[in-house]
Amino acid sequence: MKLAPGTTVITNGQLLDGNGGPPVPDAAVVVRDGRVAYAGPARGAPAVEPAARRIDAAGGTIMPGLVEAHFHPTYFNVAALEDLDIKYPVEYVTLLAAANAKLALECGYTSARSGGSLFNIDVWLKKAIESDICPGPRLAASGREICGVGGLMDWNPDYRKIGMEGLVLLVNGPDEARAAVRKLVKDGVEWVKTYPTGDAAAPDTNDHHTLCMTFEEMHAVVATAHNHGLKVTGHCRATAGIKNALRAGYDAIEHGTFMDAEALDLLLSRDVPCVPALYFEWASVERGPEFKLPPRVIDGHKETLEAGAESARMILKAGGRLGMGGDYGFAWNPHGDYARELTFFVKYVGLSPLEVVRCATRTGAEILGRAHDLGTLEPGKLADVLVVDGDVAADVALLEDRSRFVAVMQGGAVKAERLAVVPS
Repeated sequence: MKLAPGTTVITNGQLLDGNGGPPVPDAAVVVRDGRVAYAGPARGAPAVEPAARRIDAAGGTIMPGLVEAHFHPTYFNVAALEDLDIKYPVEYVTLLAAANAKLALECGYTSARSGGSLFNIDVWLKKAIESDICPGPRLAASGREICGVGGLMDWNPDYRKIGMEGLVLLVNGPDEARAAVRKLVKDGVEWVKTYPTGDAAAPDTNDHHTLCMTFEEMHAVVATAHNHGLKVTGHCRATAGIKNALRAGYDAIEHGTFMDAEALDLLLSRDVPCVPALYFEWASVERGPEFKLPPRVIDGHKETLEAGAESARMILKAGGRLGMGGDYGFAWNPHGDYARELTFFVKYVGLSPLEVVRCATRTGAEILGRAHDLGTLEPGKLADVLVVDGDVAADVALLEDRSRFVAVMQGGAVKAERLAVVPS
């Protein structure tokens, strides 16, 4: 992804630098050749050349681009998990993924970590974005996911004589787990996504208290992935599954729903981040009847919602790290609604707007492994900047409204905007 040459100055707004501190009023951000040269009070900003581009924040907020830490670019707003399976050919899913990536960028998400992708499309989508072939967030790819045979993502009965190869790699034992990771290594992924536990949304009997992989399988995944420099994460709802993942050496936890004190201690001792993805649960409960979700599934989502919110509060209060990512791509939780996850964490979970912004920027960059380049507005970092008309520190729900985005900047280039960028 090319960095924009030249100088851009953003003024007339408050600065949220992503570190969680209070807003800096009357701030300025100076961007030179795609990187932040200055971010702080306007009175301390360095002089710039007369030809520098200027963006007026209109009294609003200047902040880092958002990070979607659980992104499914190939999920196409399906009405059930089973709809992901061979519903569309790879060619069409690829086009849908490119459209979702463009939409995410327009929603202010300048970076994302894939939480699993059909046909390894995210690997090639990342290449296309980095080559400036199509717009989208900076992407960490995970390709196909790994699940134990008979687990959450293995819903096709044997008599159908079809596999799940486009969606997941099914494993039965440590040897097959190692082989699956090696396939992903060849495919070029950065993260290996697994399914240690079930889910309330399971189309079979694997509910959110079911274990879908053995510890030995999980340990084999981690050892093989780490040997090749890859990171491992897992869909972990059941308490035992969370503990197994942490003991096996996982680098992140998705959901972390039913977390007890022992699981929290394991999480904190290794400083493992968790991405709760809770708005999905709320949407499943509130809109589930509209999409004819079975009552037992909705009840499961209710239990998951309450337990997940309590776990998230527990993690942050204890000094742990939360990433923001909403598991979007379902009919009741569609692409484009990404920032509703942030509002939900303020209004329902009880975090402050500044805490949520930090989770959605700095912590997201840490999860990506790119905190040295992304996540905060500090000198030397890539100029991925979101300029918003309004006070985000007072009302994080402003981030749901794309019409309020004065500019979405990526590497110093304005990729989406509402107001014109005019020279001085």
